Amino acid sequence: MKRFRRHGHESQRDRLKQELYQFNKTVEHGFPHQPSALGYSPTLQLLAIGTRSGAIKLYGAPGVEFMGLHDENATVTQVHFLPHQLEMVTLLDDNSLHMWTLRAHQGVSELLEIGRFTLTGPPGAPPSVTRVPGFRELEERNISVEEVQNSVPEDYVGRRNLESVEALQENPLNPRQVVLGYGRGLMVLWDLDSKRAVQLLQGTQQLESVWWMPDGSQIISSHSDGGFCRWTVTGKGSLQEPDEQDTPYGSFPCKAISKIVQLPNAEGPPFLVFSGDPTALVVLVEEELVVVDLLTDGWPVIQTPYLVPLHCSAITCSHHVSCIPLKLWERVLAAGALQSTHYSGRLWPVNGGQNLAPDPPQRDLLLTGHEDGTVRFWDASGVCLYPMYKLGTAGVFHTDADFNDNMNQGADGEWPPFRKVGNFDPYSDDPRLGIQKIHLCKYSGYLAVAGTAGQILMMELNDEPAEQVVEASLVDLLQGQEGFRWKGHARLEVREEPWKLVAFGTSHGFGLYDYLQRSPVLVRCTLNPSDQLAMEGPLSRVKSIKKSLRQSFRRIRRSRVSMRKQHANNAAKLQELNARLEAELQEMELAPVQRKIEARSSDDSFTGLVRTLYFADSFLSDAAHSTPSLWAGTNGGSVFAYILRIPPVERRTEDPVTAHPAKEIQLMHRAPVVGLVVLDGHGAPLPEPLEVAHDLSRSPDMQGSHHLLVVSEEQFKLFTLPKVSAKMKLKLTAMEGSRVRRVGVAWFGSSRVEEYGESGLVVLTNQGDLNVLSLPGIKMQVQYPCIRREDVSGIASCVFTKHGQGFYLISPSEFERFSLSARWLVEPRCLVEVPPRPSASARGPPPRSEPDGVPTERSGHKSAGGGGESSARRVMEHALLNDEQVLQEIQKSLEGDQMTYLENNMKGLSAGGMVMSNGE
Repeated sequence: MKRFRRHGHESQRDRLKQELYQFNKTVEHGFPHQPSALGYSPTLQLLAIGTRSGAIKLYGAPGVEFMGLHDENATVTQVHFLPHQLEMVTLLDDNSLHMWTLRAHQGVSELLEIGRFTLTGPPGAPPSVTRVPGFRELEERNISVEEVQNSVPEDYVGRRNLESVEALQENPLNPRQVVLGYGRGLMVLWDLDSKRAVQLLQGTQQLESVWWMPDGSQIISSHSDGGFCRWTVTGKGSLQEPDEQDTPYGSFPCKAISKIVQLPNAEGPPFLVFSGDPTALVVLVEEELVVVDLLTDGWPVIQTPYLVPLHCSAITCSHHVSCIPLKLWERVLAAGALQSTHYSGRLWPVNGGQNLAPDPPQRDLLLTGHEDGTVRFWDASGVCLYPMYKLGTAGVFHTDADFNDNMNQGADGEWPPFRKVGNFDPYSDDPRLGIQKIHLCKYSGYLAVAGTAGQILMMELNDEPAEQVVEASLVDLLQGQEGFRWKGHARLEVREEPWKLVAFGTSHGFGLYDYLQRSPVLVRCTLNPSDQLAMEGPLSRVKSIKKSLRQSFRRIRRSRVSMRKQHANNAAKLQELNARLEAELQEMELAPVQRKIEARSSDDSFTGLVRTLYFADSFLSDAAHSTPSLWAGTNGGSVFAYILRIPPVERRTEDPVTAHPAKEIQLMHRAPVVGLVVLDGHGAPLPEPLEVAHDLSRSPDMQGSHHLLVVSEEQFKLFTLPKVSAKMKLKLTAMEGSRVRRVGVAWFGSSRVEEYGESGLVVLTNQGDLNVLSLPGIKMQVQYPCIRREDVSGIASCVFTKHGQGFYLISPSEFERFSLSARWLVEPRCLVEVPPRPSASARGPPPRSEPDGVPTERSGHKSAGGGGESSARRVMEHALLNDEQVLQEIQKSLEGDQMTYLENNMKGLSAGGMVMSNGE
């Protein structure tokens, strides 16, 4: 019998899918991984950070963010903005220059690469002059090492090698003069017109940086021994000693001063700093960005609205809560404000561009658990992931950590008198403090936090600080089981419900605790007798290794005894194996899309590991009466259901809560159960009970029959309630061994009809693919590649929201945000406009407020180059993780004639431009 598609229905459903689902990677939260360069534009008020993976990121006012990626997998060593223009130039460690521009398109700015040029010679070679933006080398202005050596006395050249060029600076009053700084400490003032040295500055320490004073009278150099020197510009050709030498912190050598800047101050002596601005000092270190307020006494730190080091302590878990009530939101903000009194009250100084993104439609929280036992609350409503509150759990326990260490003060008499600033502190003195699971009830304000050592904390948000005695209760999951020795830390699962109950699960079982009466309700051991590793503890491997060795030797002895008997049958067995292999290959060719689900042995280790817990008010005993229930799924494909008898409100503090076993399901293929969802009579997932109580969700349909959806690693199966009979199932499509790793329920609103929407099951596989399944039909709707399958940590860190978005770690310090919804999209929408140009009559030598290497203005242009939409977002995570194969493919696809690329992208640019020099 032939089946015919109903094309009208299919096309209508396809159109509806386009209105519901759309995959986008929208924004990256956190601190760039492995930063390598910092640039700043005083005119645009933009900050640029380059990384070792070739990424370039621009930041302005909160919400103003841009990201680009060089095609080459090379380190960005320098970033320079062109004054009063929307262009910037990046230098990579492969000796290539790249031109970028901020071009307006449909009302918003985009960061585009519009040109590239490869400098001659290796990095650190003698300087060459390149005209920007054409990136055409002006060979007649190049400075060769032979020319410099001819200008240096023979006794100096004979004794020393000039080494590489470490610094290059232009005379602020005469752009035809530059100072060349070499690694051994020699600095040469070079005249570009006469091609000769006009002055030689002889340093004795390795050179790190130079700064030419704005009035042109002095040069300041910093060195590797922690000292700096001042030199007077005289124009005399002989070797000159420094006028002043100083080591800021003592007579003993210190760490190298990699950057030095002196800036004038109208109200007093000039600022002498290693980098920065007269009003604020911006310090980029490997793991965070610190901005110091130089106008306030004590120089406090300005709190950053973005670029916050999420990994100040390693992230161990995360939890997202959507649609936070205003009252709870304000209480969290108030608690966080009490922790921020040490920050400066000044506004964030980097405020370039306009944030055009609409206000977030709701308030969302992202909670991250950390290795040091802290839980951090982040405002995840918009583009900026803003810190709101930090909760510490270490003070509850007796540990080896010292919590009285004041990070903001140095010890009395300590020299140098440095003050510790910043938040990055990755060290944890006690691994038992690590947070494994978090659950926040946004209506009651209760927070459940579970740690690696089996501890579970129940906390309630309090508006006033108070001392609280924490009462401890011990729950024995093993119930006296013999032969067990605790040797390590197990993973915990936590759920918290309005019934004042908390459920927890480990590798040994699960339990239910009444934190209102502070007494255990249920304890169930799920250990299988064959769970030898679980019985011995995760870290007790010696016994298992010895047993394995004994078994191996026994097999060898048995094989030697029977070797002669087996020799005669080897040929027959080989033919049989070949025939079996051919049959399996034919079966694979006949069914390439879907594989068989093979039953797993109950002897597999850790079958009792509890993978998921779920509370539901549904029908378990009969179809007429609904009751609260607790469901638990294990690693061995078992599902346990318990009916909960909860006393009425007036007797809740007196009568005990009881739990009675009701149902038990054993999946035939024994695949781990990773998710459980109960659907109401309309096929919609049950809402949280307090959502209905607060009129934030419609009441579930309790008239029709309910269904239980069991999600295992390999299939989705729907059961009817209360009979628990299988109704339908969907095997996971997997040509390469896909397994479900993360699952969540989300609401997808239509982008065309505001009143329409559908619930869907969002699934992340171990291949890094995102799937959306319809409910209750469990049919595949869309599939998108999201995470590289080699990125195991990224897949493990993924968390879904209830509106079709998600987060996952692309590096230890960055979350990638993505969206599956066509309606809800959080992404930067910003505009950077061309700053006003100074008039020709007023144009002169501009004030020097740029760091080393930024040229002074000669002539300007407005970008009109071409170029398509940047593909940086699609390949950013690959570069961060150094995916060599992907980057090679990208490079091959972009190979071609450099000059042809340049001509195609530079049409319309004026012939005049900026003069850039090779070097710092």
